[in-house]
Amino acid sequence: MIWVALAGPSGAGKDSLLDRVREDLAGDARLHFAQRTITRSAQAGGEAHEAVSSEDFQMLAAADAFVLTWQAHGLRYGIRRVEAPDDKLVVISVSRAVLHEASRMRRLQVVEVTAPRELLAERLARRGRETADQIAARLDREMGLPEGLDIVTIRNDSSIEEGAARLRHVLEAAASSCVTGAFPS
Repeated sequence: MIWVALAGPSGAGKDSLLDRVREDLAGDARLHFAQRTITRSAQAGGEAHEAVSSEDFQMLAAADAFVLTWQAHGLRYGIRRVEAPDDKLVVISVSRAVLHEASRMRRLQVVEVTAPRELLAERLARRGRETADQIAARLDREMGLPEGLDIVTIRNDSSIEEGAARLRHVLEAAASSCVTGAFPS
């Protein structure tokens, strides 16, 4: 089956779009929206994730519980194997740094979610997790996507409804390709 990986800079709205589309497509049995395991408190806000301590994350990793792991912004992230069933199109939100690794495991469609820098900074400030200097540093370390991947870009600079409609279209096309064998472009 296919993995559809959402990637892009912090503040682009990946989690907001995922939350909306997850609601819209809740009854579609072809799809599974993977929950991430993160060494971040559940009370930190943002996505609904499995919050674990660094020690628990390390134990899970040692037990080979993850299909993908990465580090970013002082946190550890993982997608558990149980969150990546073989018989579904799996939607994952990952770091750009693990996209090539993911593409070696499964057929991969990357959805790059972007927004202008000013809007990213505004959204990150609204979260209230970082200082202005930390936000600027995060935006300054911006990196592009790796070469050679199948990438669709969603510019998320308008309403959540518009961005979610774009993402829903990509996911529905990818899910249909699972049945027909033709990968969407």
